[in-house]
Amino acid sequence: MSSDFAIQVEGLSKCYHIYDKPRDRLKQMLTRGGKQFFREFWSLRDVSFSVGKGETVGIIGRNGSGKSTLLQMICGTVSPTAGTVRTRGRVAALLELGAGFNIEFTGRENVFLNAAILGVPQEEMEARMEDVLTFSELGDFLDRPVKTYSSGMYTRLAFSIAIHVDPEILIVDEALAVGDARFVAKCMRRIKDIQHNGATILFVSHDVGSVRTLCERAIWLDKGRVVELGDVFPVTGRFTEFMFKDEGTKEEALREEISKERKSTALGIIEIAKTDQGAAFLAGPTEITTDQSSPRTGLDSRPVTHWGSHKNMILSASVRDQHGMRRDVHDWGAMLNIVIEVDVPTTISREHLSIAFSIKDLKGTDLFVSTTQDSSDEQLPDKERFSVSFRLSNPLVTGKYLLVAAIENRQHRDIHYYEYVEGAHYFSSLSNERFFGLLHPLIEQQILEE
Repeated sequence: MSSDFAIQVEGLSKCYHIYDKPRDRLKQMLTRGGKQFFREFWSLRDVSFSVGKGETVGIIGRNGSGKSTLLQMICGTVSPTAGTVRTRGRVAALLELGAGFNIEFTGRENVFLNAAILGVPQEEMEARMEDVLTFSELGDFLDRPVKTYSSGMYTRLAFSIAIHVDPEILIVDEALAVGDARFVAKCMRRIKDIQHNGATILFVSHDVGSVRTLCERAIWLDKGRVVELGDVFPVTGRFTEFMFKDEGTKEEALREEISKERKSTALGIIEIAKTDQGAAFLAGPTEITTDQSSPRTGLDSRPVTHWGSHKNMILSASVRDQHGMRRDVHDWGAMLNIVIEVDVPTTISREHLSIAFSIKDLKGTDLFVSTTQDSSDEQLPDKERFSVSFRLSNPLVTGKYLLVAAIENRQHRDIHYYEYVEGAHYFSSLSNERFFGLLHPLIEQQILEE
């Protein structure tokens, strides 16, 4: 192994003793090892690797493969059964939620506590406290006991501490999975900054895309052993292939579930008056109508987020079929008609006003986005109440999705949102074919002969 390492792991193993009954633990103590009253569970077995200074390495594997146990031993919070771990440099870690926090202490007190553990003097941390507060966005909660925090607030505080103690080694174990999409993106940008400053990073994630974006190498663990270690793209590629072995069964189950939803909806469907929406494609013009007799269809009762400076301007937003009927299940390749009905006061200038939508998966990933400023030559009307229709062929593979509707001001680079409704309509897409990827648009094929 290289002498210029930040992390060096040799023959690392961890065995847990599993007792079927509480009294078996006492028997084991009394027999002093003369008889075994437990079963052995090897969480990690004979793992060896090294990480060079300034290198970013991703650790991938299914749940229960030993990823978290490995990181805990590297951080020193769990003792190995066999093997050795050596690190060079200050280690900052984001492990399971609340790790390293005293729940009775306030967020501010926990900042000083964690900084002291990592060898950062209190005076130095006090000078950085404003930066910690700004990045975490905790506001007054910084001076409240962390036992009152939500899981997302735990993540904000833990990450803010980790990045403000000048870590030479940063370890991230799926901690960002509970954060909101905007904060996760903010954290990923900061991780890249730390990476560019020369820190060593161990990054655990189930998101292969994130691992490929950040890491040069990857370690694939399964059942506590190293399956493969090497360049990130081939390792993650073979891991994805391995994970897709049973993906067909999962997709069939999802397809069956969505088919049942369609049948259930068909039994109690409420007819919505058809609206005369003209053709407007995602890459072409957007149609705007001012028919105030259009019925109000409302919004789903469970939006993920709903905010903005002028709430309640969006009267309804839904994904409809080619006839203008709101549907909760749409076939792949069928026409989607996304209709957003708004009531915008005439006091708001139309010059930079934009009506927008996006389709997200249930993880919050934007799959595609369009606005009236992107493709429409039409001007938004001066009337207060009007509707906008976006039409496109459904490119979504079998799955569940949500609609985002927004009213924006795009005068400046930073978009101002008058209203933003994430989860305006939850719906599903159903295809008879098995597609890979997030989207499968209609594609024309032609075989060219020389």
